[in-house]
Amino acid sequence: MTMREKLELLERRRAAAELGGGAERLKAQHAKGKLSARERLDVLLDEGSFTELDRFAVSRSDSDDGNGGPIYGDGVVTGHGRIDGRLVYVFSQDFTVFGGSLSETHAEKICKVMDLAARNGAPIIGLNDSGGARIQEGVVSLGGYADIFLRNTLFSGVIPQISAVLGPCAGGAVYSPAITDFIYMVRGTSYMFVTGPNVVKTVTHEDVTMEQLGGADTHASVSGVAHFVHDSELACLAAIRDLFRFVPSNNLGDPPRGRGSDPRDRRDETLLDVVPDHANKPYDMHEVIQRVVDDGEFYEVHRDYAQNILCGFAHLGGYSVGIVANQPAVLAGVLDISASLKGARFIRFCDAFNIPVVTFEDVPGFLPGVAQEHGGIIKHGAKLLYAYCEATVPKLTVITRKAYGGAYDVMSSKHIRGDYNVAWPTAEIAVMGPKGAVEILNRKEIAASSNPEGETERRMEEYRAKFAHPYIAAGRGFVDDIIDPRETRPRLIDALDTLRAKRDQNPPKKHGNLPL
Repeated sequence: MTMREKLELLERRRAAAELGGGAERLKAQHAKGKLSARERLDVLLDEGSFTELDRFAVSRSDSDDGNGGPIYGDGVVTGHGRIDGRLVYVFSQDFTVFGGSLSETHAEKICKVMDLAARNGAPIIGLNDSGGARIQEGVVSLGGYADIFLRNTLFSGVIPQISAVLGPCAGGAVYSPAITDFIYMVRGTSYMFVTGPNVVKTVTHEDVTMEQLGGADTHASVSGVAHFVHDSELACLAAIRDLFRFVPSNNLGDPPRGRGSDPRDRRDETLLDVVPDHANKPYDMHEVIQRVVDDGEFYEVHRDYAQNILCGFAHLGGYSVGIVANQPAVLAGVLDISASLKGARFIRFCDAFNIPVVTFEDVPGFLPGVAQEHGGIIKHGAKLLYAYCEATVPKLTVITRKAYGGAYDVMSSKHIRGDYNVAWPTAEIAVMGPKGAVEILNRKEIAASSNPEGETERRMEEYRAKFAHPYIAAGRGFVDDIIDPRETRPRLIDALDTLRAKRDQNPPKKHGNLPL
């Protein structure tokens, strides 16, 4: 065979590989509103940057496409490409080939690009669309999952790991995305569950649809498994590209600088009116964040889950930062189980990848109640505390209003290595709120009064004047300064400049024992 003939054969096999499971199956994929495995990579990566690896790999158990020919790729497209010029490694499962099911070869291809990503200090992005383990391969396919899980675990905190669930993801397959840093899902086509609706009905007699059990909105708002949910695959893949404007390629690199032109010394007059004069009135902490960060851009994480706390990325004076903020507009910004889990996970990601954490604090405490106590608020609240204590990245805190009780300590206080802590004049820093305090301290006087309601209000005003302000904390050095709200942006940027060379470390150990 001549060189030209060999090249013609190569082109035919390349074309066969790119066709996946065939034209009819591709048509069925499109009919569901889904892109093919290769189309997804075309959207995700910079144009022309994708280099495929293991294109001609075939299954060891069944490589026949039903027409007597081999199926190249074995249900997953792997390789590397660029996002805004930065190297990333990718795998994209192909549902048109054996339902995207995972075989020994399929798993080896994924493990190979994961190893290359870790070796070269580049993120790994997985586009999941699979019917699960290849039944015909039995335990070999289960072993393939375990090989992937091990790498997810070992590379956690070393390189960013991003999962997009763009179809079914069931059984053992869900645990790889679960270990990764962020999960993206698409409404109407993405599903994640350990056992499907039919098994649930058989075992528990519950009737539930796939969407109710493991759809995108369920995991984005109820379980908290998904961090982002989008209406289309195009929007989802574009959002993944946006994420890399904030996160570094690995744990040894610096986060990318912002490209905005927002003046570093910009003051915002509207910040004077954000916090209501009445302490019990809510306000939207989004307004504070958007007025402080560069160009008002806030890339929010877990937007629909535990909405009483906000987490997300932004740029501040060009620095990439992670923002954690109590949300007074939802449950008064109280900390509960879900909020603690959400905040802790986000803080630990930021700390692993050298992203400073900026905290906006307005917290009345931890949520009381039997359900919270029995659900383990002590244990779960401790996770948030642990995450803040453990973090060695620069930690900046702005107390806008309430900072009561143990929640004051938890929310990146000076006592747990907060680097720069400031308060607005509206800050109330105390053991508890005025009403609860006077009901304990002055219960006898209130009970003996001819006007208990008036006496309560009078005592509350006394308490506010004596305790519910930031000056005692400032006098002790627990806050570094009480600032004009309009100066929040330039003050934080100056602190980030100061903390660029921060050196801090934890005692040598194998690892801590996070209260799981």
